[in-house]
Amino acid sequence: MWHGLFFAHSAGLRVGSPARPTHLARPLEWEERGVEGLPLATKFAARCGDERTETTSRVGVVRMSLTDALALGPAVWDALAARGGPPSPFMSWAWHRAWADSAPVADVSASEVLVHFGTMGTVHALLPVLLRRIPFRRVPVTALTWATGDLGCPDHLDVLATPETDFDALGSALGELPWEVFVLSNLAPNAVNAGRLCDAMAGRGWVVRRRPLWACPYLELADDWDRYLATLTSTRRQTLRRKERNLRRDHAMAITDYDGDRLDEGWNRLVELHERRWDGGGGAFRDPSVMRLHRRFVAELAARRQLWLSTLDLDGAPAAAWYGFTWGDTVYFYQSGRDPRWDRESVGLVLMAAMIRRAIEAGYRRFDFLRGEDVYKRDWTESRRITEEITIFRPGWGGRWLRALDTVAELRGRLRGRA
Repeated sequence: MWHGLFFAHSAGLRVGSPARPTHLARPLEWEERGVEGLPLATKFAARCGDERTETTSRVGVVRMSLTDALALGPAVWDALAARGGPPSPFMSWAWHRAWADSAPVADVSASEVLVHFGTMGTVHALLPVLLRRIPFRRVPVTALTWATGDLGCPDHLDVLATPETDFDALGSALGELPWEVFVLSNLAPNAVNAGRLCDAMAGRGWVVRRRPLWACPYLELADDWDRYLATLTSTRRQTLRRKERNLRRDHAMAITDYDGDRLDEGWNRLVELHERRWDGGGGAFRDPSVMRLHRRFVAELAARRQLWLSTLDLDGAPAAAWYGFTWGDTVYFYQSGRDPRWDRESVGLVLMAAMIRRAIEAGYRRFDFLRGEDVYKRDWTESRRITEEITIFRPGWGGRWLRALDTVAELRGRLRGRA
């Protein structure tokens, strides 16, 4: 059964038992978190329940551990995403929960969330961050980044915030952390809340620099499959129809969707076919941390009925696999796999066409291929969005020195591009 329906949490932004507004809430023990996060939420609520009067009377920015921020629950995180602009699945509670269950314990323990509380415990903003040592223009620096970093290749990010957020207060709280550069990577084009935060920090004397990052091809979906086909070249259109027709004529062809008690089976088929495509020597899941992250994320998506995990079966055996998910009005394609023995029959192309058609017929408005200008993506669309990276430098001699390094590196890159 195909599950393409978007599950919307009905709860609002009101927090019944918000976290203790200390300078930094103490993280709960790792073993308390539980696989699904529910034991943690229960224990956290019990721990904070007798402090409700004190907490709800506080207004402003609070620093807490990522573990405690996740205990606020998915409704708080996802309602913020819905109010703060175009939502990204990679800013969701589900993605951060999956990361917290798969990343090194030390990284999770060191991650913090700046939470902007309004009156009566209303949450106006969540900003998950982590201090890391990174090479910046080949010089090791202490950088403040997204808590989840680039693990799993998240795209279209922005600060989770409502229009009522006090970005001056958020910027002030960020200034208390001991970073040399603040890097907001993989931002959505025209990320409104990140822009508001940058304006607030620039007003404090910090220098903001922007650079383009990744191209993310996408389709604005028509309301009819044939109307979409009419936008393609006649050669492409004929190829799609011929390939599918040949498979149906010569084989018993079916598309199988996986969820519920078949979720493990579907995931294993995806990974197996993906590794076959790369001859077992590479691919998206070669890093065990990425594998754990997505396996945990897939479980959450399936529970919300937002997972699209499918195989194209020929004569009863999977020949190609497709992994993606829905979020808002968008279907995101994340990864695929195929058996090279079926390459001449273009099983990957036929399955992609089936998923685009499914998205159209279900009423979704956009089909997002995420980062990467792979050749096969250009066969489907010429439209793309460019994500952005923002780097913020502190004032003073240290900031000026790092800005100079950044300027020199940019100039070298431009000269190489002209050569």
